[in-house]
Amino acid sequence: MERYRVKVHKKGLIVIPARVRRKLGISEGSHLEIIVEDNVMRIVVPKSLKDAFAVDGERALEVVRLITASRREEIEGEIRP
Repeated sequence: MERYRVKVHKKGLIVIPARVRRKLGISEGSHLEIIVEDNVMRIVVPKSLKDAFAVDGERALEVVRLITASRREEIEGEIRP
């Protein structure tokens, strides 16, 4: 595990060290997730559909539709047993 100490600047901005950005593929415009649990904050690089399912483009949208439809069926089953 690597540990870094960063300073919080005006408006809550922090600078992610270049070494970490390169290692995690973070570049300008990248989206990150902040997860707060108790007194701990984690910054996570979310997986893309391509990373998670090895698909991209139209095929990725098809995967999303299938997952959404499956989840809807589960919810309907919970609401109407």
